[in-house]
Amino acid sequence: MPTYYKFNYALRNDTGEVVDSSEAAEALFFVEGDGSMIPGLEKAVMGKEVGDEFSVTIGPEDAYGWPQRQLVRTVSRDMIQSDAEEIEAGMIFQIGSGEESQVVKVVSIESDGITIDGNHPLAGITFNFDVHVMEVREATESDM
Repeated sequence: MPTYYKFNYALRNDTGEVVDSSEAAEALFFVEGDGSMIPGLEKAVMGKEVGDEFSVTIGPEDAYGWPQRQLVRTVSRDMIQSDAEEIEAGMIFQIGSGEESQVVKVVSIESDGITIDGNHPLAGITFNFDVHVMEVREATESDM
């Protein structure tokens, strides 16, 4: 059986300021290999024991990847189906359907179409985590 991990965290920006933490939310958890955690953080937590505390820096290659230029493109207005009266930069939409669907952010609006970005919003970001392991045990069926 794979291992279940639960941990508290603080996420710091490059100047050391806490930008997110489990203090304001709930502890994070994952089952080893289930794909729910960014790979770098899963690797850092795996093998740790209850009570372990550590800091880890995770680069884009082990998180949400690097931004890819080919995911920024201009599409015709009819590609975006919206009830919004006015499509504006910064809006998030789903384009396509089924397996071809993709979540995109509107970058800009030109006369010849709408420029969209299909990169993950956190692509290209390095994460600095402080971690405190709260629970480590064999995963149960209900954890999966």
